[in-house]
Amino acid sequence: MLSRLLAILAFLIALAASPPVTAQDTITVFAAASLRNALDDVDAAFTERTGVKVIASYGATSALARQIEQGAPADVFAAADMKWMDYAVARKLIVPATRVDLLGNRLVLIAPKTARLDHVDIGQRFDLAKLAGAGRIAVADPQAVPAGRYAKQALTALGGWAAVEPKLAPAENVRAALSYVARGEAPLGIVYATDAKVEPGVKIVGVFPETSHQPVIYPFAVVAASKHAPTAAYMNFIQSAAAKAIFEKYGFSFLVPPKAS
Repeated sequence: MLSRLLAILAFLIALAASPPVTAQDTITVFAAASLRNALDDVDAAFTERTGVKVIASYGATSALARQIEQGAPADVFAAADMKWMDYAVARKLIVPATRVDLLGNRLVLIAPKTARLDHVDIGQRFDLAKLAGAGRIAVADPQAVPAGRYAKQALTALGGWAAVEPKLAPAENVRAALSYVARGEAPLGIVYATDAKVEPGVKIVGVFPETSHQPVIYPFAVVAASKHAPTAAYMNFIQSAAAKAIFEKYGFSFLVPPKAS
């Protein structure tokens, strides 16, 4: 009995000596699926520097914005386009003064790594439907997901949307579309250049002209409902030279002057 009491006492002393884990030690980021690899590394660097743990939830920007609107607990929102961040601003879901249009990307056409197709020039009257043959074209849902909307804008501008639309294999987000092609379930797909860079099972066979669609821009902002997390430190770090080096390693363009961190 005495030994048991001593063991309990030792446990309580050790517990009291340990620093408490509080809400201030953790930050939750809702981020576009295409940011996954790069932002994981940025978050790890932030944690190493500050001791603050980052919990990242990745998905389609549209779905994440609606989750925040419905009260999902998030501290920072990282969108894959301006439209959904504007949606968040209009509904007072984020703090407008914290918004920063941080990153840029390119829209590309991909094929499985083993495909015979190697390179195509994408321009006016580009016949993607013919190129796909009897196969489907993997793309994020054009009705809601930014990557899909960019793809629709590009194909419409190039004159090929009507022929391509029946051949689409819509996915819930851009990483799901990437997986379809990597697994050989679709012979072609439209994703971001950064997605293709991190997936060894695919190759880029064409790049869409930047003039064919709205610029691919990733805005970040603090969620209005965030009360305790160290969001100011996080927002400062993602704009730092250290974060810039990581984002650029993954193929993103960095759109702001780096801050001291």
